[in-house]
Amino acid sequence: MKPTRVSELFGIQFPVIQAGMIWCSGWELAAAVSGAGGLGVVGAGSMYPDVLDHHLTRVKSATDKPFAVNLPLLYPNIAEHIETILRHRVPIVITSAGNPATHTQHLKEAGIKVVHVVSNVRFAQKAEAAGVDALVAEGFEAGGHNGREETTTLCLIPLVRQAVRLPLIAAGGIASGAAIAAVFALGAEGAQVGTRFVASAESSAHQAFKQAVVQAQDGSTQLTLKELTPVRLLKNPFFEEVQAAYARGASAPELQTLLGRGRAKKGMFEGDLVEGELEIGQIAATVKTIEPAADILQGLIHEFDAAVQALNRLV
Repeated sequence: MKPTRVSELFGIQFPVIQAGMIWCSGWELAAAVSGAGGLGVVGAGSMYPDVLDHHLTRVKSATDKPFAVNLPLLYPNIAEHIETILRHRVPIVITSAGNPATHTQHLKEAGIKVVHVVSNVRFAQKAEAAGVDALVAEGFEAGGHNGREETTTLCLIPLVRQAVRLPLIAAGGIASGAAIAAVFALGAEGAQVGTRFVASAESSAHQAFKQAVVQAQDGSTQLTLKELTPVRLLKNPFFEEVQAAYARGASAPELQTLLGRGRAKKGMFEGDLVEGELEIGQIAATVKTIEPAADILQGLIHEFDAAVQALNRLV
């Protein structure tokens, strides 16, 4: 795999970015991915400021390679998180679920490279106008919070590529080197991988959740709760409660009450597969093993090279 604008922007060997997944992306996973040549990401969305401080201290002690913090702007403590990020001199911040114009310039003035996650062309253009350094275009297949339009990755990447000039990272449904080759063919210059790294040895997800991921089949996930914030969930008893609520015509406030607080932590971090919210991507159906993150990354690169060679034989 040759360098791309994405790998050069971040100063990494491979243009593979580990997604900043809540409850799964702690310092151990970030350090392992960065140490193996990708871009490890600490997921701040599930962290209080003191917890983020701890994870940044640990990741900096575990690797001297570039790493990033994912900062979902819909969560509280954003101002405190930014103070922590600035104090630790985090080199790269990936913002999502909010207006990139709010914090981008402040972060860039501190020498931080800023990436923003988008789900459609309009948001991509707004992020480019806000001055971000790169974009993650995330398709409908992705786990966690997602776009309402349900645009798939294979449709979204060429649309965004045509609309903006920034370095472009594809996300959603990517868990193999062949998938990376596919999105590169559509104009992406990097790939963000989430679900595959959930099922890694260093992921901070509960072992029970990791096992549920590797046992997933096609059709095991569904995008739901659009009236609140769209989220793709692994089907479990809590998901069935949500479906029952829809069947009886529940309003958005009723759905919010059902969701309550701490559902994702209960499921993904504490391993409650009955009452917990289990956020994961469609591509979980292809993930069958739990491996060290470095092995996963190396496997992706080998698969990419093999896929490109196979395509070249067809030309």
